[in-house]
Amino acid sequence: MPKTSLLVVDIGNTNVSLGIFDYGDDEGKLSHHWRLSTHREQTSDELAIALHSLFDHDGRNNKEVTDVIISSVVPPMVPIWERVSLKLFSLNPLVVGPGMRTGMPVRYENPHEVGADRIVNSVAAYEMFGGPVIAVDFGTATTFDCISRDGEYMGGVITPGIHISMEALFDRTSKLHRVEIARPRSVIGKTTTGALQSGLLFGYAGMVDAMVKRILPELGDDARTVATGGLARRIAEESEAIEEVVPFLTLEGLRILFEKNR
Repeated sequence: MPKTSLLVVDIGNTNVSLGIFDYGDDEGKLSHHWRLSTHREQTSDELAIALHSLFDHDGRNNKEVTDVIISSVVPPMVPIWERVSLKLFSLNPLVVGPGMRTGMPVRYENPHEVGADRIVNSVAAYEMFGGPVIAVDFGTATTFDCISRDGEYMGGVITPGIHISMEALFDRTSKLHRVEIARPRSVIGKTTTGALQSGLLFGYAGMVDAMVKRILPELGDDARTVATGGLARRIAEESEAIEEVVPFLTLEGLRILFEKNR
């Protein structure tokens, strides 16, 4: 089998995550990954320059890319990234959306309401761990996606992300300041910084544990809980419910969906 390279692009509200999967004689392996800030006002030319620079920095040639797949929760960004794909790689990308083969029935009342990233995460979680499984993504929003034993997307939970909560708190209070989300010395804060860190870190870990505890009777008591997203590992260290952390769950899900649809 000739070597091919797949570029996967996950456009979120805060960041764009990208990765290259190289294919040889076996399944694609993630060889490079990057993250860009999501700027809705950026042009395709600006993004093409940024992406070309990332490729150069890691010794990759854009001519190596043979396929592109895009997932987005920011609809206006899709045509911009489609133009980037055409400019840099001369490729029309595959876009995650209605009509794509996922192999996963969606049991939402209105399937079109489910964000593309949630389906991508669910497909990856089920492929890796089987069902029932809960995929928790710590992004702009913290989402819990629930997949049944038979591989059906059952729905989930959406809560404000930890950074959104922190920004809202600081915007509404005059004496509180931004802090690093890190483990404080004690649960009972002895300083304002410690008190904030305790509330953000232990509070979110407790929310995850409580939410999973409520989900299990409906999904199955043997459901596994896996986490992804920028703060997944830090929250998982304080959570009793999270069993696995998969940093690139969404990128792996895009690879899986590409393979199902090529």
